[in-house]
Amino acid sequence: MNGSSMKVGIIGAGAVGSACAMALMQRGSAREIVLIDRTAGRARAVALDMRYGAPVSPTVDVRDGSYEDLTGANLVMITAGVNEKSGGATDRGDAQGRLKLLDANVAVFREIVPQVVAAAPDALLMVVTDPPDPLADLTRHLAKHDRVVSTGTMIDSLRFRVHLGERLGVNPTSVEAMAIGEHGTSEVLLWSSATVAGLPIQQACQQCGESYEKVRDAVERDVRYANITIIEGNNASQYGIGIACARLTEAVLRDERAIFPVASYQATYGVTLTLPSVVGRAGVVRVLTPPMSTDERAQFQRSAERLRTAGDRLQLATASS
Repeated sequence: MNGSSMKVGIIGAGAVGSACAMALMQRGSAREIVLIDRTAGRARAVALDMRYGAPVSPTVDVRDGSYEDLTGANLVMITAGVNEKSGGATDRGDAQGRLKLLDANVAVFREIVPQVVAAAPDALLMVVTDPPDPLADLTRHLAKHDRVVSTGTMIDSLRFRVHLGERLGVNPTSVEAMAIGEHGTSEVLLWSSATVAGLPIQQACQQCGESYEKVRDAVERDVRYANITIIEGNNASQYGIGIACARLTEAVLRDERAIFPVASYQATYGVTLTLPSVVGRAGVVRVLTPPMSTDERAQFQRSAERLRTAGDRLQLATASS
């Protein structure tokens, strides 16, 4: 793969954008990384700081730039916008969750997306900013193409695996568990298909001497409020999503056709939401429907309806602009 086919742009050099860039650099996911921020000095400082680690890292050119420097990029991540802490979306009792940030970040995306598309019309656009699913729908509208993916519930699924492994005393790499639907309060944790070393989760709990009900309640709480717990201690939830974005970037640039719980536009539901997705050079190339219990299917429908409601609000805002 030549260097020109491993170019990645990151819009937003704040906590999440910087973490994405660092993970890309450390994993050797890209050959060239361009950082863009509305505060040019911040992007310049982050790029310079990272370059000082280049001699002991995989070969990569990290630099700051302008939108014109995105020419030839294969993938552009958008991490800019109001985050959960500054947007007041850290109340565990607020049912809106990340959707509270939608109105503020619509304006940010209106400014960013047309400039990205003008400079890199063939790039896959990866929406990381919260709430990523409705913002991905807006990005499709602004970009006038479907090469758009939201990071969806990938980080939620990783949290699901980590907390299950923690409760059962096993390495999370041996846990298969997935969240689908909205990256937000209505996400659906697929307990019915979760396994540990191939064992259904209820059997795994039994063999590990743990109560399935207690494990389920604790893990649900840990996963659903993980972002708030992190923000309360460190102002931003950044490192996990940075690593997840780097892994997704690898799958795209290498045309891996690996399966991840990411979100793309689903015509059946009329919105962008997460289902297990085959990810390659074109982004999401195929979507699979996982088995669900009756209750999980009802939860998934409610999650889709919630996103449609947010989308309706988005369309009204778009129409009035």
